[in-house]
Amino acid sequence: MKKLILAVLAAALLPVYLPAQEPAVEPPAPNSYHVRRADLFAKLPIYGDDIVMLGNSITDGGEWTELTSGVRIKNRGISADRTYHVLDRLDPIIAGKPWMIFLMIGTNDLGAGFSPEFTAENIDKIVDRILTETPDTRLYVQTIFPVNDAFGQAHRHVNRDAEIVRTNELIKALCAEKGVEVIDMWAVLADENGKLKAEYTNDGLHLTGDGYFRWADELRGYMQ
Repeated sequence: MKKLILAVLAAALLPVYLPAQEPAVEPPAPNSYHVRRADLFAKLPIYGDDIVMLGNSITDGGEWTELTSGVRIKNRGISADRTYHVLDRLDPIIAGKPWMIFLMIGTNDLGAGFSPEFTAENIDKIVDRILTETPDTRLYVQTIFPVNDAFGQAHRHVNRDAEIVRTNELIKALCAEKGVEVIDMWAVLADENGKLKAEYTNDGLHLTGDGYFRWADELRGYMQ
């Protein structure tokens, strides 16, 4: 009985968008960086003329205003975030009704063992909330980037090629159904073998400077 009571209490403290099933691998320990960044982002205002970059560590690592030659951008990427983390911290972004949102999320879900279907379902929920609650915001959904297992790092992520391709197919389908534009960054960054181009990474997952400049080049036209 004591174990049952503890289990019920623990469940009551979990986030609203807790995944419905356990991941195939052990989840990471509580991430203090996420807590700090999410708390800061909840207090920093978003305005109607802002462009928001929303995602995980790949977005987090970009110096976006500099990369886009002075375009006003607010970085709302948080390292290690998954789709349900983004769902949990959408409120202050939506409340500001920004001019544009560029969303790229999902690689950490797949790296933790969640299915493409689960990942795409949560992306669908993110898209629905933005379309419903801030309909004048221009939403662009980016496909999940390719990965490259040649560097011997980021082992949970870089062997997910098939899952990434499948998730991207689902992303394209759900966005087509809702009339949301997709930016196919997978196609931009992949080599002839479907791997993240070696000149754009040093660990097979994250981007180097050249990778960020190539990404920014692709997005700049949408930001005019």
